[in-house]
Amino acid sequence: MQKTKGAQSLSFTETPYLISSGSVVGKKEGEGPLGNLFDMVGDNLFGAKTWEEAEGTMQSEACILTLGKAHVSAEQVRYLYGGDLLRQGIATSMGVEKLQIPMFGLFGACSTSGEALALASMAVAAGYGEYMLAVTSSHFGTAEKEFRFPLSYANQRPLSAHWTVTGSAAFLVGRKKSPVKITGVTVGKIIDYGLKDSQNMGACMAPAAADTIMQNLEDFGRSIEEYDRVVTGDLGYVGKSILVDLMREKGVDIEKNHIDCGMTIFDQKTQDTHSGGSGCGCAAVTLSSYILPKIAGGEWKKVLFVPTGALMSTVSYNEGSSVPGIAHGIVLETA
Repeated sequence: MQKTKGAQSLSFTETPYLISSGSVVGKKEGEGPLGNLFDMVGDNLFGAKTWEEAEGTMQSEACILTLGKAHVSAEQVRYLYGGDLLRQGIATSMGVEKLQIPMFGLFGACSTSGEALALASMAVAAGYGEYMLAVTSSHFGTAEKEFRFPLSYANQRPLSAHWTVTGSAAFLVGRKKSPVKITGVTVGKIIDYGLKDSQNMGACMAPAAADTIMQNLEDFGRSIEEYDRVVTGDLGYVGKSILVDLMREKGVDIEKNHIDCGMTIFDQKTQDTHSGGSGCGCAAVTLSSYILPKIAGGEWKKVLFVPTGALMSTVSYNEGSSVPGIAHGIVLETA
């Protein structure tokens, strides 16, 4: 039902469609350039008592919005693929529990939306079910608590640091025809340049993005110009410049048709987000609210969506380990 392409990619003979999506974000994201495009904007607690519960609530709301748009019930969904940044994926398990959809819990750091979409589309193309749900989230409060410093410490953030997006997006993938189809995936490898600065994740993730993009072009026999846009997840301003340089070293000029979700979701000058946005929710909510409508409307007919992740934990970082990166490529086309 699917066909391997090159070393790391798949193309689909039974095309999976991206039927619907839903996006839920926090206050700061709602005040940014994409604020009027999100489905739901709330305060950072979403009626919950803790940030972790709030993140789970965002996932639940994103899934319900996505299913509602497609007029599909939770019982009709065969499998759910979901993940977040927290220990044991607690935001996902709390968020999707009440849906009672059989679940695969994932961790790909900020690349989780790509991992979930890849697995969901592979399952649909293989005939394992009519509908699959992919969901992910991040939250500024939970990420700062887990990976950096308590917010009450009020530490200064270096200019290379990202601002974790408070947001969640869900995507319904299935056989039912819709304006956007998933025609291929390129599964990324772990790429480690030995960088150890967790406050400069763009530099840690850019090599992985370059590797996956180049592999996608090689596996599918394409030039970069065949994509109307190549969209990376959350490299930010620092990571983007590194990506451009790495691609030029490989003889590919990506600058003309490249955009980065971390640079798109916030206004760097007015919102004090330094290098840009990050977190699982960054690429996911930008894809749902901004990128998919452009593909559905035909403005961009073929897009390579490449969410990027920095694979670290509090343990690995505190023990002095490097921060490797990973990126997954999803080929999205106008149906």
